[in-house]
Order: sequence, then structure tokens, then C-alpha cells
Amino acid sequence: MGTPNRYALLSAALLAVPVFASTQESGSQAATVTAGDPPAAAVRDLMIAACAHDETEFERFLTARNLESFKRLAPAARTELMKRFVLLDGVGKASVSANPSGRPTVRCTTPGGAADIQIGGTELRENLSFLPIDIRDASNQGGDPHHIVISLVRERSSWRILSMGLLFMDLPSLEIEWDRAQIGDNERDALADLKAVATAVETYRRTYSHLPESLERLEHAAKPSAESAGLLDADLAGGRRNGYVFRMVIVGANDVGAPAQYELSATPAAYGRTGRLSFFRDVHGKFHAADHQGGVGHSLDPGVD
Repeated sequence: MGTPNRYALLSAALLAVPVFASTQESGSQAATVTAGDPPAAAVRDLMIAACAHDETEFERFLTARNLESFKRLAPAARTELMKRFVLLDGVGKASVSANPSGRPTVRCTTPGGAADIQIGGTELRENLSFLPIDIRDASNQGGDPHHIVISLVRERSSWRILSMGLLFMDLPSLEIEWDRAQIGDNERDALADLKAVATAVETYRRTYSHLPESLERLEHAAKPSAESAGLLDADLAGGRRNGYVFRMVIVGANDVGAPAQYELSATPAAYGRTGRLSFFRDVHGKFHAADHQGGVGHSLDPGVD
């Protein structure tokens, strides 16, 4: 089974034994329905998507509010969220079977292990549904499973996840915590990416005898040219990666030949959440870093390697 990492808040919540469903109050009478009903099918397909780290499919089961935050998360954070649903670390392949009562079991098999996810009967309360699930290590069938209750809400005629165990799926709030946990990694990556951009710019200059007019000219292409040189990934050429915004400025409005000069910068997309340090590459090729409250750095900042 997966090993908890720095996303301790999320993993701890998923491992808790919940009492959420039993404490819900409603004016309507609860009704248990078969696993073939839409809520159970939604949970089944949600687990299949989480097992495969299929972001596009996983998004189908998020509320509109959570979907907006999910799309803003760094790729690593989106993957971590899906991992916690199946309690496995690696990307897996899912298979579905049914128990004698017809309720589905999703088996998620990864290179590092496998888990059986048994989906119980659905309890309906107006526009909410509650489903107990047992997640068991497939290699230890005699071991105790993790008992979790998933709640879903009907939104736009579809069932979307509302909570899992004691974790209320409020991704806008969790998004802020995850971003802050990533700041150190984001800052290290931003400096490395800024150096990669500088290398790409110099390669472009040597190849085409002038500077690129913008970072977009460095994007990968099937057939490299001065308009699309094939030197950077699309996200970095587009000026955004891992919570940082990248910019290039040609100094003196002269992009011709070796004497042409340029500056590069990397600033936090959301200061205090995705990063605090601003990075700067001066016209002499030296790199600098300092906290500018999200503003662009300059050549007077302390040097960094």
C-alpha cells in the first residue's frame, strides 16, 4: 500500500474510520439501493480514474467549485490527490468484478502493490448519497480493511464527490495548503527552469544569429525553425510552470547577433502560495534571487548558482 508523504492532511483523513454518514440528518427517509444505481457507478468509475491517474476522467466527479481548484493545482498535487483515493503510490490498472450481491469491487494493480476496493450499498437522502467502501491490501486478504464512507452530491444531474472519510472535499482550501507545502520545490524548479530557458535562448542565438522575439519561438516543433525552434516544452515556452511566470526582455531593442542582450525573470504566480523568491538573469548571464513580494527581481539581488 502507499506510504504517506508530505500531504499528511489528506492521507490521514482518508485513513480515518468515519462516522459521517451515521451523523447526517435529513427530513427524508433513507433508502438503500443496489450497486447498479448511479451513485455506486460514479464511485466505481471515480476509483478506476484514481487508480490510473486519469485526470480527465477524475474531473468528471468533482463539484464545479472543486474542479476549478483541481485544474490550478500543480501536476504533482493532482496526482497525490488521486493516489490517496486508492492508497497506492504508483499509477495502476483497474479491473472490476462483482460480489454475490452484485456490488462492484475495483482492483487497482500497480507495480508496487494492489488494492481491492469493495463498494457497499448506497444510502440516499434527497440530493445526497452515502456509500461505505472497504479498501484492502490485495496481498493480505486476511488483514483488516480501511473502512471509509464516501458522500456524493447531485450536481447538474450527475453525482459528484463531496467527502471521503472525514475529509470534506474543499479543494479551494486544501489548494492553499498544498501550494505552501510546495514552495521550496517550486523555487528550486524555477531556478533550474530559468537556467534551461537561458540555455535555449543561447542555442537559438547560435543557430539563427539573433535572439528569439519571445519565449514562444523556443517551443518544440516537429520541424524546428526560427518561428518554433524546438528547444523548450510547451508550458515553459508559454511562460508558466510549477507556480512561476517566466519572462524575457531584449535590452536595447536589438536582437541581432552576439552583442544583443537580454534579461530573464521568474516570479511567483501567486506570491506566498506558489513561491516567495523572484529569480533574475542579468545581461551578463548571472543569476540572482530575492523576495520582492511577487515583483520582478533585478541585478542588485544576491547571486545564486
